[in-house]
Amino acid sequence: MSAIEHVVIHQPGEGRRIDMGSFHMTVKAEHGDTAARLSVLEADEPPGFGPPMHIHRDAGEAFYVLSGEYVIFVDDAEHVCGAGSFIYIPAGVNHGFRVGPAPSRKLVIFVPAAMVSYFDELAAANARAATLDPVSLDSATLGDLAQRYGMQVTGPVPEGYV
Repeated sequence: MSAIEHVVIHQPGEGRRIDMGSFHMTVKAEHGDTAARLSVLEADEPPGFGPPMHIHRDAGEAFYVLSGEYVIFVDDAEHVCGAGSFIYIPAGVNHGFRVGPAPSRKLVIFVPAAMVSYFDELAAANARAATLDPVSLDSATLGDLAQRYGMQVTGPVPEGYV
């Protein structure tokens, strides 16, 4: 094992927390932990939350629903996925999701490692917007941020995402 690839063990509730405003994510593994092979985040999300439709150019994305319910959108199809569901979306596939009627929790896995820095930047922008020095995170700004991390926003940004 190299110095940047090592055993990672997080007990329940452990990991670096990213405060997204209305919910939080916990980083379980990221780029430096896995020699860029994968990243894993745990997300606790409120009812109705969801990102805009988007495409990851360079990474596949998988979800494992731990609790609650997610509606997964893949191209024009809609899939209701409850606890225990596993979803894998290859790179280049247009997708999005919405949290069901109750708070829900999922693992998010990117292969190869991706998106942790995007969530860090998005959280920082949200935090700035909540201070006396607000930042406008409109659709164009969000699109630019996404582009830097290999993601293309393909649908409207839903209310409450930023």
